[in-house]
Amino acid sequence: MITSTSSSQVKHVISLLSKARERKKNKEYVVEGVRMVSEVPADLLVKIYMSERFHSNNPEYVHELVKKQGISSDSIEIVADNVFDRMSQTQTPQGIMAVVRMNDSSISDMLTDNPLLILVENLQDPGNLGTILRAGEGAGVTGIILDRGSADIYSPKVIRSTMGSIYRVPFIYTDDLHQTIGEVKKQGIRLYAAHLKGKHNYEEEAVAASVLLFETARQRRQ
Repeated sequence: MITSTSSSQVKHVISLLSKARERKKNKEYVVEGVRMVSEVPADLLVKIYMSERFHSNNPEYVHELVKKQGISSDSIEIVADNVFDRMSQTQTPQGIMAVVRMNDSSISDMLTDNPLLILVENLQDPGNLGTILRAGEGAGVTGIILDRGSADIYSPKVIRSTMGSIYRVPFIYTDDLHQTIGEVKKQGIRLYAAHLKGKHNYEEEAVAASVLLFETARQRRQ
């Protein structure tokens, strides 16, 4: 059992939670809570951390998790309660978190027979970005494209607000959003822009298939 905050593993988790450059360098991020850990794809799971209290109080869950993920006991680390509290960024930690490997996606992964994409420009609110992922999954989007001015999708606040959609919705960051728009338009995808002063309600447009939705913080401010 890990009993000290000086542990290299504890420092690694804290670093992933607090520093975007560490997440990018290691190509890993952290998820917290029973639901988020339970839904981690087995091939992306690096390690699970449980507080001593959680591990003792939930033996059946631990057994089912190991069975479902097909992992060995070596993939689970038990952490002293006080140390786990230091690791967690939530006000009331559930007692379980996991380090997850980033899943690389490309535009080609998003261009299905009926592509429906969301483009995000300069959206910096983590909660809003997470909500877009979650709502996008519910709407059946095939992918999300973000510019570099948008929030880090792997930040803890975004991860929490996705409620698991982070695992299932392909996304990429692009250095040149306008160039990327041109690339997807060449694929026959029609472009729609959301604007507060737009002349047409979105319900009036035929956005059922082969459509690109455009979300921009800049437009909302104008």
